[in-house]
Amino acid sequence: MVLKKEIHTKREGFSSSIGVIAAVLGSAVGLGNIWKFPYVTGANGGAAFILVYLLCVALVGLPVMLSEHLIGRHTKANAVGAFKALQPRRPWLLVGGAGVLSAFLIMAFYTTVAGWIYAYIFKAAGGALISAKPEDTFGVFNSLISGVGEPLFWQWLVLLVIGTIIMAGVTKGIERVTKLLMPLLFILLLVIDIRSLTLPGAGEGLAFLFKPDFSKITFSVVLAALGLAFFKLSVGMGAMITYGSYVDKNENLPKMAIKVALADTLVSLMAGIAIFPAVFALGFEPNQGAKLLFVIIPAVFNSMPFGRVFMVLFFMLTAVAATGAMLSLLEVPIAYLTEQYRWTRRKATLLTILAIGLLGSTATLSNSVFANVIVFGKTFFDLFDFTTSNILLPVGGIFVALFVGWQWGYAKVKREMSNEGRLKNDGLVRIYMFLVKFIVPIAIVIVLLAGLNLINPIISFFKDISI
Repeated sequence: MVLKKEIHTKREGFSSSIGVIAAVLGSAVGLGNIWKFPYVTGANGGAAFILVYLLCVALVGLPVMLSEHLIGRHTKANAVGAFKALQPRRPWLLVGGAGVLSAFLIMAFYTTVAGWIYAYIFKAAGGALISAKPEDTFGVFNSLISGVGEPLFWQWLVLLVIGTIIMAGVTKGIERVTKLLMPLLFILLLVIDIRSLTLPGAGEGLAFLFKPDFSKITFSVVLAALGLAFFKLSVGMGAMITYGSYVDKNENLPKMAIKVALADTLVSLMAGIAIFPAVFALGFEPNQGAKLLFVIIPAVFNSMPFGRVFMVLFFMLTAVAATGAMLSLLEVPIAYLTEQYRWTRRKATLLTILAIGLLGSTATLSNSVFANVIVFGKTFFDLFDFTTSNILLPVGGIFVALFVGWQWGYAKVKREMSNEGRLKNDGLVRIYMFLVKFIVPIAIVIVLLAGLNLINPIISFFKDISI
């Protein structure tokens, strides 16, 4: 009986530094790199936007990610348990609870999009996407998302794949799979980059990405870069606290966080290189918004020799990116249920993916069965997206920064960040504390106000006062 109890309560962790970086990078790299980063870059002027984005990553995204890692590793607990351990008699655990809820709701609509990605691998390979005309590729996409059985099938397949990996555990599941997926992601991106760069006229796309026009930088561009930098690193949803809890006490967390942020940015830039040279070379517009991935990209690949092969590879790498991100999202509620309620990993996983599947089906069917069901002016898909991206994640990020900067305090943060004094990084700790105490909360409040469409009225109000 004692042996069984010890086995049940023993906590897993990542087994190596490479495994840690692969898993955390897998969480940070997602559809945002392959989908959102390129189209937001295209809509906001290219290279100038990228420079602003990199600055925002350094000042906002990276400090919040490091904050969550510090909390997770110090407590060795899930997102809720971490705050309960640090402040047992205060309501900080609500921050962790918001993270668990965020991860669950994000999975409800993220698995919908991931299902479309999985479906597109087979559609590209099977010849369903053979037209170079965007109106034709739009027809294929519209047929998929407005269906019932087909999108539900792909969503449940996604849940089955992710659930199977999660049930295998932290070391044998998450770490093992991400150590395979991340190198595969880079290899596929490199292959497509090379093909894209060999197209006649590809130089125009590279200039768009890497030759900044600073006249393009406006307040709205800065807002877009700030929002993207915050959301791109999987912060505010409990994932980095949960993954941080699996990290060894001897790991250099600041160094690891910087490596992950740099690698994440590299993936985004490589995705841009894969897309924009081809887009410009073949006469398409770069500012196509969200339809860039499912409508423009197939048309672009169909316009080049051996396009079907590269289209399949592109959607494979997009599926790889989505899978790594979903592993971290699903692990958040799983860690919570197994630690707070002592559920087995198998039970927690099966019941969680069942609940996600049921709730997520409303998002998947938002273009068909539930198309006319509007809640607060939004479909279920848009409601889940808006609630998490515009409310829960920014609020969670703000309170994580406030907790570390003002509640946990300098002395405790320094001990954790310096590995009990073994790392000589006093200057880095001071810079980090300044950012999380002052810069990060203000920046994320701006993100929150912008997401709620409140920033422009405030700006107009102060303009009127100055007049």
